[in-house]
Amino acid sequence: MDNPFEDAEIIFKYSRKQALEDGVLADISEMAKEAGIKYPVAVTEGVFQILNDTQVPGQDFKGRTWDMLMIFRMSTKSAGGDEIHFAPLFLMEGKKKPEPVRMWAKCGPGDDMEPVITIMLEGED
Repeated sequence: MDNPFEDAEIIFKYSRKQALEDGVLADISEMAKEAGIKYPVAVTEGVFQILNDTQVPGQDFKGRTWDMLMIFRMSTKSAGGDEIHFAPLFLMEGKKKPEPVRMWAKCGPGDDMEPVITIMLEGED
């Protein structure tokens, strides 16, 4: 079947590289590699804010990111496609007990068609 968009004029293109430069995405690939994830990983600004919520005593960016990556990695074992839904537990400011933060990840092509992972809050795309 022919691609109807093959010769279509591109009106606007926003690359992953631009999103990283603009701060729309934050690159956490180095920590992801340490966690055993082989593809580059970026998180949305919303996820980054939750990971960086250092107002909660005893929690820091690195610890929260590590926890999120471990839950993500465990969730990949039962995933059957390019989307993974998971919910790491975080102690949020003003709360006494950890609560699940619903996230999802998409593995898709990067700017050069290489596999990349983007982790988002539920409702973000």
